[in-house]
Amino acid sequence: MDIAITLAAPGGIEQLKITPREPQAPGPNEIRIRHDAIGVNFLDIYHRKGLYPLPAYPAVIGAEGAGVIEAVGSEVTTVSPGDRVVYMGAPVGAYASTRLLPAHRAIRLPDDVSSSHAAAMMLKGMTAYMLLHRIHTVTPESTILVHAAAGGLGTLLVRWAKHLGATVIGTVSNAEKAALATANGADHLVIGRDADLVADVMALTSGRGVDVGYDGIGGAMLAKTIHCIRPFGMAASFGQAAGPIPPVTIEALRPNKSLSHPSIMAASGDPAFYLEAATAAIEAIRLGILTLPTREFALSDAAAAHTELEAGLSSGSLLLIP
Repeated sequence: MDIAITLAAPGGIEQLKITPREPQAPGPNEIRIRHDAIGVNFLDIYHRKGLYPLPAYPAVIGAEGAGVIEAVGSEVTTVSPGDRVVYMGAPVGAYASTRLLPAHRAIRLPDDVSSSHAAAMMLKGMTAYMLLHRIHTVTPESTILVHAAAGGLGTLLVRWAKHLGATVIGTVSNAEKAALATANGADHLVIGRDADLVADVMALTSGRGVDVGYDGIGGAMLAKTIHCIRPFGMAASFGQAAGPIPPVTIEALRPNKSLSHPSIMAASGDPAFYLEAATAAIEAIRLGILTLPTREFALSDAAAAHTELEAGLSSGSLLLIP
């Protein structure tokens, strides 16, 4: 039986409902994809909680997936039934056995990239591309700070930055995650939530600070991240896993620091960037630059996947399997 996981209203995991759903007929410029795997991201939790409100409820959340095209609309010429594809971005609606999708969102998968690998890393991989190549161009001369360096996105940032030749300082919560971050190439680690982040980073950089700090933690961490940045450096705030971020005063950016609040969902609305970033991410996956451990849940167990991700128990990527 085909199902969708519908979000009845913003709130806790109890708002996620298993709903039978028949496959839908695509419109003229749409495709219908049958999912092999669906990625689970903090974005989904933000949508579930209402931090990023959706237009109407009930709604189906989920911003990435991979599978096989079952049907195409009358105006679709770029893909065909039977093609293996991956996608990310708006409109959300991935938590379903099948879904309709604008045809321009579908990116063909090469034979040597599995649906599971693509669904596990598409959104995170495109985010890493945006952060490393667009928000701040990372080079072999760069020293960067990556929070949650053993998490899903953190791991990809570490691995891709090391491929680019950068020096990576990572933060992790415990020794087990420190071992994972080190295995992925992190040069230095700040371990523990009670560590003196700013003092440690300044000691590691001989008082200079990092060129860019990537902060998906939120909460009180952003203020600390800004203090870790060198003059004319950049802090990129792109998540709130630890909760809402207190207001940042303009004085906090002295002397000569920059603050960016990038959104991969907004960036992927640009067709040229979407194709550029998706192509780069798929190639990095194919070459083994981007790789993550995965943990699979049945689509019907989406609430359990949210619980695990929200508790910080995952060090890779979570997948829903229809």
